[in-house]
Amino acid sequence: MEVVIGVLIFVIALFAVITLVRSVRIVPQQRMDVVERLGKYKRTLSPGLNLLVPFVDAVRTKVDMREQVVSFPPQPVITSDNLVVSIDTVLYFKVVDPVRATYEISNFLQAIEQLTVTTLRNVIGSLDLERALTSREEINRHLSSVLDETTGRWGIKVTRVEIKAIEPPPSIRDSMEKQMRAERERRATILNAEGHKQAAILTAEGEKQSQVLRADGDRQARILQAEGQAKAIRTVFDAIHTANPSQKVLAYQYLQALPQIANGSANKVWIVPAELNKALEGLGGALGGLANMVGDKPSEAVDSGAVEREAAAAAQAAADEAQAVGEQVRAAEAQVSGDGSSTKSLPAPEPVPPSAALGSADYNGAGEPERA
Repeated sequence: MEVVIGVLIFVIALFAVITLVRSVRIVPQQRMDVVERLGKYKRTLSPGLNLLVPFVDAVRTKVDMREQVVSFPPQPVITSDNLVVSIDTVLYFKVVDPVRATYEISNFLQAIEQLTVTTLRNVIGSLDLERALTSREEINRHLSSVLDETTGRWGIKVTRVEIKAIEPPPSIRDSMEKQMRAERERRATILNAEGHKQAAILTAEGEKQSQVLRADGDRQARILQAEGQAKAIRTVFDAIHTANPSQKVLAYQYLQALPQIANGSANKVWIVPAELNKALEGLGGALGGLANMVGDKPSEAVDSGAVEREAAAAAQAAADEAQAVGEQVRAAEAQVSGDGSSTKSLPAPEPVPPSAALGSADYNGAGEPERA
């Protein structure tokens, strides 16, 4: 009897424990439990401690309210240019109504996967491969709008759809790689050519500016040199006019300057001025009329024959220099003619005898002045 009573007490205690366990339900955060009473929806348990009627109420489903991520396996899709590409997609969604997610559709995760595949095939089928590879944002927006509209009545919110990869066939990948390599080589060649072009332009600009600056510097130097020479000539001219020398002195100075003009080592061609004879004649006339000039009459102590001999020697030296210059001119003309130049030869100056230089004096054939 006591054993029966003990067993009965144990059964009652076990039943009480089971009843207590089935009547108390603790729901964690971000989860909702759908409760049915005798097979009919009763209520939804919120997070925390909840009491149920034991053996009458039962939890149908436990719905996770957090945002979930689902990665679908690669799906073969045909583009508009008849190429088969493999596309991997990632779906982000969350349950906003656990009751509709439980009773509106049997398996909402499988339904979302199939809806994503069919929508993706419709979208990619209207695009070619090039556009499909470069229009991921447009594809994502289109998928999100279609899935959100369809899954809204299931109590599910699709937050984001991402395409992980679009894999074309291996042959197409090789062709795309070759095309990319050729394009990059073309860009590199263009950039190299542009660099050479810019370098050539900059070099030409630099040379142009340097030549302009150099020419401007030469022009300024020549202008300054010409101004200096003009100032020097003006100073000499003013000094000459201020001194007011006689014509005889000028002729004598001109005659003395002729050997210095012909003495240069770099003088290959020397043009004898036409005024040389006139200058010599003027010098001769000046020397001949020295005795008759007022204020220039030599004193009695000066030997007139010595003066005449000195003038004759100077005239003879000038004539010899003029003849030597004429020979140099003819030699230069012969050299130019031998090189094939078309330069016209210059006439050789006639030698000037001392008698022409001393026009007022009489000379004999030996170049000595005749004695009275």
